[in-house]
Amino acid sequence: MEIHDLFFGDTPLVSWVHEAHPAHEPWVTLALARDALAAQQAHSAIEHLQAVAAMPGLESRQYLEAWHALRELGVRAPAEISKRVLGVVVEVSLPEGLDVLAAYSDGTARYMNWSGAGVVWEAPNARFQSDIETLLRAGATIAQRIGPWNEPRRGRPPEGHIRLSMLTPSGLHFGEGPMEALARDALAGPLVSAATVLMRGLTSLPKSNSSER
Repeated sequence: MEIHDLFFGDTPLVSWVHEAHPAHEPWVTLALARDALAAQQAHSAIEHLQAVAAMPGLESRQYLEAWHALRELGVRAPAEISKRVLGVVVEVSLPEGLDVLAAYSDGTARYMNWSGAGVVWEAPNARFQSDIETLLRAGATIAQRIGPWNEPRRGRPPEGHIRLSMLTPSGLHFGEGPMEALARDALAGPLVSAATVLMRGLTSLPKSNSSER
């Protein structure tokens, strides 16, 4: 697994919840779900995961992880939230390597450069809130037009291509193609533009204003 794989909210529960007995939510309930799965108690696991999905004030990726595990157990998100975009991940495959930008509905964002350098924005203030909301709205427009991807998530896109991934309770929605073509596309272009604005903002931060997580 590469670092940017953690951006998608689809890590297997047994790999994502490390502590045997966490002290705080949602980790307490996630650990109960993990242990129920290990004991082949699917019904109990589903109840715990649904409890996490209903908890207020969690990180976007925690909701995504809960819904990913629920889908693995055959539970589908209600129609009214199934297409809600909780995060957008943009992958750009360059000759040097992969650039990845991720933004979430909780106001956080991450950027990982092909070199391995990165920025983690944990929303200490509203500096990028408007940029993130613009990106998520563009992603929501695309997600409403396409269905979820029901196969395993693909590896990195071909060189010169960009992949736009919308993360929802119903699963991953994505589109990809040559960078120049998607930048000009009526549907994808606004997302590519919004991602560029956010990426430039994040990379302009002094190192003291970014934190790793």
